Amino acid sequence: MYKNFATFVSSSNASNYSFRLLLMSLVVAVSTSTFAADKKQEAGSDKPAAQAKKTKEWVSLFNGKNLDGWKSPQFGGEGEVHVEDGKMILEMGVDLTGATFTDAKKLPETNYEVELEAMRVDGTDFFCGLTFPVKKDPCSFILGGWGGALCGLSSIDGDDASQNSTTTFQTLKKGEWYKVRLQVTDHKIQVWLNEKQIVDQNLKDRKISIRHEVELSRPFGITSFATTAALKNIRLRKLSPEEVAKTAPKK
Repeated sequence: MYKNFATFVSSSNASNYSFRLLLMSLVVAVSTSTFAADKKQEAGSDKPAAQAKKTKEWVSLFNGKNLDGWKSPQFGGEGEVHVEDGKMILEMGVDLTGATFTDAKKLPETNYEVELEAMRVDGTDFFCGLTFPVKKDPCSFILGGWGGALCGLSSIDGDDASQNSTTTFQTLKKGEWYKVRLQVTDHKIQVWLNEKQIVDQNLKDRKISIRHEVELSRPFGITSFATTAALKNIRLRKLSPEEVAKTAPKK
C-alpha cells in the first residue's frame, strides 16, 4: 500500500497525459460545485433584497420644475413662492411665507418618513417650518427659529418649540444646505439633521398640535419666517411594519 499520494504518482505507470487529465477533472468538479452553491445563495437572497428595496420606495413631492401639487397660502404679508434652478424658493415675507402640498392622497397620517434639504438664503429666523400629520393631529418641526438656532417640535402639550423637551440649539449657517429626515410612527416623532438625531419624542399620553399661525400649512406644508429659504429633494415613503415596530416602547 502506498504511504501517500506523492508516492503513488512517482510509482504509477500512468502517462503524464493521463495524470493531467485526472487533475483537470478534479478542477472542473470543484468549480461546478462552487458555482452551484453560489447560485443557491443568490436565489436565497432574492427575497430579502426585494424586501429591502420595497422599504426604500420614495415618492417625490416636488418635481424641481414648477409648483405642481403645491399652493402658496395667503398668510398676509407673504413673499413670493417660485422655482429656480431645481429649488423651491420661499421669498422673505412679513412674516410667514409658505407652500402647502395639495395632493392629500399621497400623504399617510402615520408610519411614514419625510426627507428634504433646506437652506437659509437670507434672514435670521427659521427657514424650514415643516407642518405634517400625526394621525389626526398636525405638528410642526422648526429649523432655525427664534433668532436663527432653535430647533424643535411645535407643539407638545401646548408648548411650542422653544418651551418643550424637544428644544435644541444648532449652528445653522446661511448659504449651506441642511438635510432633514423626519419620521412619524404610531409611537414616536423622530428628526435627524444631517444624520444627527435631534428629536426623539414619544407620543403616548402627549397632546400634539400646531400654532394657529400655520393652520394654512395643513396637512403638509413648509414655511419660513421673515427669511428667504430654498428647498429641494422633498420626498416621502411609507415605513415597513418592522421599521414601525422598532419605535415601539420597550417592554
